[in-house]
Amino acid sequence: MIIIGEKINGTIPSVKKAIEEKDEGFIRNLAVKQSEAGAGYIDVCAGTSPSLEVETLKWLMDIVQDATDTPLCIDSPNPRAIEQVFRYAERPGMINSVSLEGDKCEIVFPLVKDTPWQVIALTCDNSGIPKDVQTRVDIAKTLVEKAESFGIPPERLHIDPLVIALSADNDALLKFIEATQGIKAYYPAINVTSGLSNISFGMPLRKVINQNFLTLARYAGMNSAILDPLNRDLLAALLATEALLGLDKHCRNFANAYRKNKIGPLKESV
Repeated sequence: MIIIGEKINGTIPSVKKAIEEKDEGFIRNLAVKQSEAGAGYIDVCAGTSPSLEVETLKWLMDIVQDATDTPLCIDSPNPRAIEQVFRYAERPGMINSVSLEGDKCEIVFPLVKDTPWQVIALTCDNSGIPKDVQTRVDIAKTLVEKAESFGIPPERLHIDPLVIALSADNDALLKFIEATQGIKAYYPAINVTSGLSNISFGMPLRKVINQNFLTLARYAGMNSAILDPLNRDLLAALLATEALLGLDKHCRNFANAYRKNKIGPLKESV
């Protein structure tokens, strides 16, 4: 599965503090640790006021790119901010995100036209997040059609069916799975992603809920997720799931992660 490391986000108190204090070492350490843990992309989200977002995003991007070769996932709800910092990316990565809200597609898709860049696409529009599954699938189809009009094939998209918090909708997982399967039926090569921890918002034992959501969603076809790659239990659940589904030949990934002390009880270094 494609892991998008979530740790460099200005809405996280420790990261917010590092941004305010311009603590480059803190950001660098988070980038290196996520890369070493297996993140395929490192999400960078300013989480600041709009007036400071572009400056902060560029600062984060520069640090992460100096610290690791892992591609960036440039994260902003403002497509104009993404447009302004896009040229500072040193290698192809991912953009988070587009949707049918406003003119996001018309700003972002031209940026990545004729490039290997990938894009997270949210199944929402100007009316917000649909409550029903079919509307989410229909929005996904429209997003794919818009992308294809710019020469961007489905396999470069990561469709996010937008899982709702379980505390707000008891059928949140079931709707996510149904939407995932519906989207994959139309576009087998497309990626399906999620902001993993959204499912557990407002619940106790959030890590347990996240872990079980990951297992069930992976079985249903989700093959990308924004998550914490430093969470050993979560990574173990993912690798075990992929081994059980026959996606890890001879269980090599699971065994290698265990040998390298990335999963299981934390062993002291020798």
